[in-house]
Amino acid sequence: MKKSIRIGAGLGFYGDAWEPVLASIERGAVQYIASDHLAELTLAILQKDLQRDASLGYARDVVPMLLRLWPAMAQHKVRFVCNAGGLNPAGAAAAIQAAFSIKGWSARVAVVTGDEVLQRVFGLAPAHMFNGGDFETVRERMVFANAYLGARPIVSALEQGADIVITGRVADAALFLGPLVHEFKWQLGDEGAATPQDLNRLAQGLAVGHLLECSGQGSGGNFGSLQAWKAIPDLAHIGYPIAEVSDDGSAVIMKAPGTGGRINFDTVRQQLLYEVHDPNEYFSPDVVLDMSTIHLEDMGQDRVRMTGATGKARTDQLKVVAGFRDGFKAEVTWGFSWPDAYDKALAAVEMVKTQLA
Repeated sequence: MKKSIRIGAGLGFYGDAWEPVLASIERGAVQYIASDHLAELTLAILQKDLQRDASLGYARDVVPMLLRLWPAMAQHKVRFVCNAGGLNPAGAAAAIQAAFSIKGWSARVAVVTGDEVLQRVFGLAPAHMFNGGDFETVRERMVFANAYLGARPIVSALEQGADIVITGRVADAALFLGPLVHEFKWQLGDEGAATPQDLNRLAQGLAVGHLLECSGQGSGGNFGSLQAWKAIPDLAHIGYPIAEVSDDGSAVIMKAPGTGGRINFDTVRQQLLYEVHDPNEYFSPDVVLDMSTIHLEDMGQDRVRMTGATGKARTDQLKVVAGFRDGFKAEVTWGFSWPDAYDKALAAVEMVKTQLA
């Protein structure tokens, strides 16, 4: 069993920059990159792609991204896990393989499926998690429904030797937890088998994923007030966060040497609380994380040690994100020249109102 591994942040959203990922591969001594391409809105964008072309429905930036990264990944033996499969993981894998074939490259690409639940969701009679609304009210207009899977299928793909793992909708932090479970053989807790020690390790792994999943946001890219943010060095060449994780779950958050951004107590603490409703119970498909016991130690030189996360057994429920048709929205920018530009603009508004009436 390995004593520690390094895992680096990939993208934090569809369209994010991948040059900082290359820096982590070439200078950060990472063994894994985990890349999050999916916000909740992204699935709606991908659904529109899929409706236009059945071969699409995935985050298309993953293909040029891997074309850029693969030579360095192959040289440094770095494995890649991402959720860029979106609504069509098999389509993403096929596009990657086709692009690699043109280059004469070979990679073992695994596809994770099972998150698509559109045909099952009504039989389960779920309620909206915020307003309690009935899904039946939008049944005829619903176009996708996907459950947030956990680390388990990612672990399986890595155990089968995948170089690249393409998932659909999984919990963001599961992209990072999967490699840790695989490398350290942590117990995922089937049927209550996980011990308190197992749960605490999983909780630490989940916290690592939570700190890294937003790429440059975790290394000062979204830090504090305007003055605090402007004080972060060289954001134009920001380094994405890297975690060196030990087999007991303790981790040191860092970034590649020579990159911009900042890793310190404050930047890490802010990211830890990002999108968290209850720090005492941060739910995931694999473990429930209690952040209140986490200890952060600023080690200086862009390194912060994180210990102390505690975990409870996962629940028997998964979150589902669903989309339905509900009209159209468009935004148009027009320019009107002098003279009387403002009056021309007002007249154009009235014309559009008439056309849409």
